Amino acid sequence: QLQENQDEIENMMNAIFKGVFVHRYRDAIAEIRAICIEEIGIWMKMYSDAFLNDSYLKYVGWTMHDKQGEVRLKCLTALQGLYYNKELNSKLELFTSRFKDRIVSMTLDKEYDVAVQAIKLLTLVLQSSEEVLTAEDCENVYHLVYSAHRPVAVAAGEFLYKKLFSRRDAEDDGLLKRRGRQSPNANLVKTLVFFFLESELHEHAAYLVDSMWDCATDLLKDWECMNSLLLEEPLNGEEPLTDRQESALIEIMLCTIRQAAECHPPVGRGTGKRVGSR
Repeated sequence: QLQENQDEIENMMNAIFKGVFVHRYRDAIAEIRAICIEEIGIWMKMYSDAFLNDSYLKYVGWTMHDKQGEVRLKCLTALQGLYYNKELNSKLELFTSRFKDRIVSMTLDKEYDVAVQAIKLLTLVLQSSEEVLTAEDCENVYHLVYSAHRPVAVAAGEFLYKKLFSRRDAEDDGLLKRRGRQSPNANLVKTLVFFFLESELHEHAAYLVDSMWDCATDLLKDWECMNSLLLEEPLNGEEPLTDRQESALIEIMLCTIRQAAECHPPVGRGTGKRVGSR
């Protein structure tokens, strides 16, 4: 009897879905389209056994191309609610492979709010499975740490930090109490220098520091480590920094000190509206 009741309820839900949602998710009024996507996100999250499959997910994927930013935004926030729950990751694999390129392209959306949420969604995708995003996908997000729009840059900074700086090797655990050149931060500081030099935007160290300030404050304030990398002799088997790398480290260090002292973003970075193509 329980099974019969459950089947009857699911039949009712399917009738409502086909009779209402399938027609209204393409409604002429953007607000109604946004409500539809928001609700289907709730359904998939609350009742994943019935709704979290590609028959329903595809509607969210298609709607990510909607011409209204508020609707695209609802798609991304609905997906974030699903990717945040790691237990649901296996049910999202096909959707991710099918619509990943669209999500990556949305990091350059003409609406800044949409771009920010696209980066945050990719950060969740990254945490669920690192293999999903290619090196090219990641690089498309990395360069946004130099964006003039601070929320976009900060979201990209968190993505960069999760990808390149948040993992520690097992041997690092034994170094946690060590300081200076022997601390776990030493390799992370060098990674930051290498990234800065590879990005070839050498006049924008202040932008890079500001982007990562919220998520990597402890690393960026480890001036003792930075000093020791500049002043002390390399450890056995350690490659010394080149003159170019030392100059980059000094530039980054100066920017971190200025950021800590002034407590505001660099000149030219704000939260204005973007005008451009979708």
